[in-house]
Formats: sequence, structure tokens, C-alpha cells
Amino acid sequence: MTTDRTSPATGGYVQPEIDVRALTEVLDGEYAEVRDLVRANLVTYASVLDEAEELDIDAFRERVRELVVEMAATGQTGMGFPKRYGGGGDVGASIAAFETLAFGDLSVLVKVGVQFGLFGGAILHLGTERHHDAHLPGLITGELMGCFAMTETGHGSNVQALGTVARYDADAQEFVITTEGDQARKDYIGNAARHGELAVVFAQLEVGGESRGVHAFVVPIRVDGEAAPGVHIEDDGRKMGLNGVDNGRLRFDGVRVDREALLNRFADVTPEGAYESTIDNPNRRFFTMLGTLVQGRVSVGGAGVNAAKVALAIATKYALRRRQFAAGPQGEEQLLLDYGLHQRRLLPLIARTYALHFAQDVVRTQLHDVFSDLEDDAQARRLLEARAAGTKALATWHATQAIQECREACGGAGYLAVNRFAALKADSDIFTTFEGDNHVLLQLVAKGLLTDYASEFEDLDQLGMVRYVTNLAVETVIEKTSAHKLLERVRDLLPGGDEWDQEAGLLDSEYQLAMVRYREEHMLAGVARRLKSGIDRKRDPGAVFSEVQDHVIAVARAHMERLVLEAFVEKMRTLPDGGNKVALGLLCDLYALSTIEADRAWFMEHGRLTVQRSKAITREVNDLCRKIRPLAGELVDAWGIPDAMLRAPDLVGGAWHRR
Repeated sequence: MTTDRTSPATGGYVQPEIDVRALTEVLDGEYAEVRDLVRANLVTYASVLDEAEELDIDAFRERVRELVVEMAATGQTGMGFPKRYGGGGDVGASIAAFETLAFGDLSVLVKVGVQFGLFGGAILHLGTERHHDAHLPGLITGELMGCFAMTETGHGSNVQALGTVARYDADAQEFVITTEGDQARKDYIGNAARHGELAVVFAQLEVGGESRGVHAFVVPIRVDGEAAPGVHIEDDGRKMGLNGVDNGRLRFDGVRVDREALLNRFADVTPEGAYESTIDNPNRRFFTMLGTLVQGRVSVGGAGVNAAKVALAIATKYALRRRQFAAGPQGEEQLLLDYGLHQRRLLPLIARTYALHFAQDVVRTQLHDVFSDLEDDAQARRLLEARAAGTKALATWHATQAIQECREACGGAGYLAVNRFAALKADSDIFTTFEGDNHVLLQLVAKGLLTDYASEFEDLDQLGMVRYVTNLAVETVIEKTSAHKLLERVRDLLPGGDEWDQEAGLLDSEYQLAMVRYREEHMLAGVARRLKSGIDRKRDPGAVFSEVQDHVIAVARAHMERLVLEAFVEKMRTLPDGGNKVALGLLCDLYALSTIEADRAWFMEHGRLTVQRSKAITREVNDLCRKIRPLAGELVDAWGIPDAMLRAPDLVGGAWHRR
């Protein structure tokens, strides 16, 4: 615990005193008990961090499967399933458990995600009682292992264009699943190469010669450990990381399954071959089916944040014990974290990690409310889907950046496999592209912004979105985000009249929010104008959209960074006064100002920053780093990462030793 002190160099600033245990309670929130269960399991099975390096690939895959089944017996992995089948009946708790599991070996994490999140989630959310009764009890215990067979060699993000076909044979009352060429091969499928017995297969449904779009089917892929008739299974082999997960390829050569294998929550086929659905519009039906699986993106976003925490905890602890170069001619060598550059490298990343943690809290709560029918309307689902997509993108990009920066900040020791960075880098790298490529996900975010989450949201493909924006929404978007109206709203919040951004205090959260809101809305109006201009000149909508994609991604990122800052500011407002609130306030300011600083060129180009103001922000960021530096150890301790997970003996010291 730190001691309050006043420093003349910081104008009478009093260093806050952090209560680490209380701060951990703030971060753990309502799911503290769930997170502690996972922490206890991580410690129990800490040897897996060594086994990932010591075992060959086949043995490690078996070890990971064993751990997943053993963890399932504690109730950790089944919290999101109904209680009647042996689950915990709490969607939010299941996400919190998954997030916390990311402190440990990420092969175990992903195996859990495939089994209980993807495979189990598809059965739960796309199936009906007959599927639940048949499969949920076994899959919750891990006795029944399964796959989520969506991605194809030729189609990943473009799920509507999948090539696998399921044709209904009315005479036999069966679906015939067929892989139509190499591009329709199911690929990168977790649990497929070794352990999966069933697969939820996404395929184009054909009934009576008519295509009904993508639907999901429960298909046996193994019988008594051998490939089922007509099912061809290949092993994807070694990957960059996550080699404890048995990813594989699946082909289906006229595989027949019973009519009731169709997961029929939203559509069904009668024995006679009549297609029935409660959702008439095929596009809306498709997006409704995919929307039920949004928890995967929420889970991966939270896992990315926690993987970043592990890297930052190791690098920060190292920087608090490693010395390099003497500060003066007679002095002792200086701690790494006492160097301004090292503070600049690590502390803004810690601030961003806290910001993303609180943003993840928001999206997890939204998911829980929507999936628990506490907030069940189309608008809430659209907002959840977009926010989950954007949070996942920012969180996983942050993990990749933070882990790399921390590895470099630990020098040669960080390159040794024993010190965890090799596994963290290799295993988390895929987070940016699975559960949706981040750039594609940000286009989904932008689609919602451009169409104002209109009732037609589900119906709009890329070209449809362009036409909608140019024909209906563009005037509304431009009017809503006009610079004049935006500046009027900002002036209501801050002093300074037309010079609001010159006069407001840099540490005023309203100023910080006004800056990121202005950037978002100005960008949004700009991309809407560019789309309209292209269409007014009679250009092809696809070409027009392609030309503005960089702008589309920029506005989506700006929107998400605004939401992340708002989440942090709102969390700050709920905290009681004291040292923890002051410390988090420093982090919130550092996140906000480093975000503005990183895009200072845009703000200067658009008249929101003078050169002098820009320099003042840089000075403030440096000052915030100096203030946070004495608190850094306690700020990373508050994440509650078990010591056994900080497997970096050369970096963090302590009693840990290699087994």
C-alpha cells in the first residue's frame, strides 16, 4: 500500500493510497465468487503451462481435454446453461468465468469456448427442447464433445454464401448433407480432428428444389471413435499457437441425418417437406440466427483484455525490480519503470486495459439482459450485436499490441518460453480474426451507425446499406452530426464559447468526451456525404463503398473509443471517494488524453487542436505517467491474477520454479 505524499514538482499533488483488495472487488463486480472459483481451478491445474511445452501435440491435446472435463465437474463451464440440465442459469456468470479463464493456458480457454460456447451455445440457442433434452446434459459435463462447423475454406466471414448443402429427402424424411467442392470444406474447426462426436453444421437448406438459406443441423461425425459414414476428417496440424486444440477439416459425402436434426428454433421442415418459419424475411431470419451466437464475440473480447493483463502484470513487475544504467556518476542503476520512456510504453497500456475492462462490463451486462429476456426487443439486440463486435475488435487488437510491447519491454528474458510471452503471443494472435475478423466486425458497427439501427437493419447487405444510406438516412445523419449543431451541444457543456476546446481543462472529463464525440460524429457525417456523392454521380454502389472502407473503419473505431471512454467515466462516477477513485481517475485521464494524442493529426486537421494545445496534452500525458508510476504495482495486482499464472521466474522473481 502506498503512502500519501505531496510533491512540489506536481503542484501539491497528493499521491493516493490504493486498497488493492477493494479495487479487486470493484473489478470483479457481481461475479467475484465465480471468478474466484476459476482462479482456484487455474492454480489447481497450473502445471498445464509447463505441459504445453513438454508434451507432444497428441499428448497435450489429450491433457487439455482432460482438464476441460475436470473443470466442467466444478460447475465453472456450465454456468450459462439452464439449471434443469445441470447448468447455472446465469449468462453473465458464464462470460465472467470465461474471461477469468484467460489468465491461464489459452488452449484450455479455447477448448472451453468451442465446447460450451460455440457447440453448446448453438444447441441451446438454435435448438428446441428435443435437442436440449438429447444433448445438453452430456455436453455440459464434457462427456459429449462437439464442434461448431461454420467456417469453410472458401467462406469465413461471409456466412450467407456457405457452400455446404443440406437437401431434404421427403420420402426418407432425412436431410442429405453434402460438401459441394473443396471451397465448401469446413475448415479450422475446433474439436474436429480428435475429440468431437457431433457437429453443428451450417449449410444451405434446400427443400423441394428451393433454397431457404443457411440453417444449422446436428450431424454425427464419429461413431465409436471412428469417422461416421460419409464424413471425412483431416487434422489441420500444427498452428502458430493453441496446439492443445484439435482443429480439423470436415467433408460430408451425402451424409444423411434425421429430419429432427435441424435446429428448429426459427425454422422447421414438416415430414411432408413444407418449410415453416416464424420469420418470413430470409435475411432477417439469417441475422436472427447468427445474433443468438453473439456471446462468442463477447467472450473473446473479455479474454483478450485478460490476456493483456497477464502480459502487463509480468512486464510491470519486471520493470519494478530490473535496473539498467546509473542515473548519476555515483548512483545505483535505475529501475526500468523510473525511466520516462518505459512509463510511456507500459502505463498507457495499463490505462487502456482498465478502460476496456469497464467497457466489457457494459457489453456483458447487455448480453445477460437480452439473453435472460430482461430486455427483449429488436433494437436492444441490434445494439448488443454492434457493441459486441466493436468491443471484441478493440480488445483483441489491444491484446496483440500489449503483449508485443510487454515482450519487448522485458528484453531477452521476455523471449524465453519459460517466461510465458511465447505462449501468450502465439496463442492470442488468432483472437483478432476468429469469432469475426476485426475489420469485418467494425464494418458491422459502422452499418448500425449509418442506418441508425433501422428496422431494416437485418435486411441490408453491403449494397443494400449503401442504397439505404444514400436514399433515406444520409440527410438525417448529416443533419444530426452537422458541425454547427455539434458545437452548440458542446458549448452547453463546457466554458469558453467558440473556443471551448482551447479553454476547457484537459483533465475535465466533459472536455475529453466532447473531443471524442466530435471526432465520431464529424467522421460519420463525412462518410455519409461521400456515399451520397458517389451515388449522385451514378456510380456503382459496391465501388463507392469500397472506396470509403477506410473511412468506414475509422468512424467505427472512433465510435467504439467513445463508448469505451464513456464506460470508464460512468464507472468513475459510481465509486465512493477515496484513494481508489483518485487512482482510477488518473488512469481514466491517461486513457482519454493518450487516445486524443494518438489521433492528434485528425484533431489538428479539423481545427479542434492548436499546436500549443497538442503539446500541452503530451505534457499532461507524461505528467500522468509520473503520477501513476508509484501505483503501477498495485494497479496490476488488483487484477487478481494468481501468482502461478505469472509463470515468468526470470522476470517477476519469487518462489516460483520450473517443475
